Amino acid sequence: MFVSLVTETFPPDINGVSTTLERLHGAMLGNGHRCQVICARGGSPRELQDGFEVPSLSLPFYPDVRLGLPVKKRLEAIWRDELPDIVHIATEGPLGWAAQRVASRLGLPVSSSLHTNFHTYASHYHASWLARPVMRYLRDFHNRTALTFIPTAEQARSLAELGFKRLKVMGRGVDARLFSPDRRCERLRAEWGAKEDTPVVLFVGRLAAEKNLTLLMECFEAMRATRPDCCFVVVGDGPERKRLEARLPGVVFAGMRRDEELARYYASADWFIFPSKTETFGNVLLEAMASGLPSLSFNYAAGAQLVREGENGYLIELGEDEQFVLRARELVSELGIPSKAMRMRARETAMAHDWQAIQSTFEQTLAQVVDDWRLRQLGEFYES
Repeated sequence: MFVSLVTETFPPDINGVSTTLERLHGAMLGNGHRCQVICARGGSPRELQDGFEVPSLSLPFYPDVRLGLPVKKRLEAIWRDELPDIVHIATEGPLGWAAQRVASRLGLPVSSSLHTNFHTYASHYHASWLARPVMRYLRDFHNRTALTFIPTAEQARSLAELGFKRLKVMGRGVDARLFSPDRRCERLRAEWGAKEDTPVVLFVGRLAAEKNLTLLMECFEAMRATRPDCCFVVVGDGPERKRLEARLPGVVFAGMRRDEELARYYASADWFIFPSKTETFGNVLLEAMASGLPSLSFNYAAGAQLVREGENGYLIELGEDEQFVLRARELVSELGIPSKAMRMRARETAMAHDWQAIQSTFEQTLAQVVDDWRLRQLGEFYES
């Protein structure tokens, strides 16, 4: 197939959407398909080996998030020059909106992915009134496509109740060779001020309001009050970093890390705290578990799918923030360092989520969409 992949985020961006798309893009190329990339980029956009970058604007309250400009004329020109078999739109911003309209005008099949619960972000930015309009836009956008990939069956049920149609569950995977307990680094722990028996608590993610960082701070403070020698490490960057640094003196703020360096950070910690309530999945939870870290998370998205209470981590029901803080305190007051058995069970759970099966689902589903589209075109031809 010739697939045109349209997205507002792609490597070298560091986020869960970018990581997922990089994996799918590489798999398509590795299996002999052509996968053109059309993505947003700040600075000076470049021509890619197959595709191009689009000028973008950053959100004023969150500069790390960029929206590609709706370059309809350029999209139409490049696709008329050589029609792709299918257009896959991974993000719903202006670039994705333009791609959907142009593909429809050219008679191309379109699939989509829903990677981000934008409608749930509104309350975190004092704009709750936007939640319903954003939801209507997302529903209209995705219902115009042949199908929408989503990461969990739980999300499929909730979105179907909201009027979303033709949903296809496609999970998330983890590179268990990269994220491994074998990358544990005592030298790195020493740099953090951690001894062999010091509990190291890790958070990895965007430092933005939608990640529920106030609860993260409350957890760190409660754990420190109970176990003053605890070491806390935060990996990531974003608009909330200064606020966290001011409230959490002594916490290691490592900034953005990736690849082998990120894997060492995971493996060198002991517990993973994941307080977010806005994820469609939560790739970082898989990465932490593959690294042998039991986690504390809410019982939804990746947490509901991966975590078994008391076996490989701990779950708190959504909305029970006080219980979340109490359980965080118990982790270090009663357990201190997780057992080897719990670490091993976390690792084993993650290893069952291999990228190969997910990539195969993506490839086969796109092929089916293309085949169905061609059959309809052929039927319309004979009817005319």
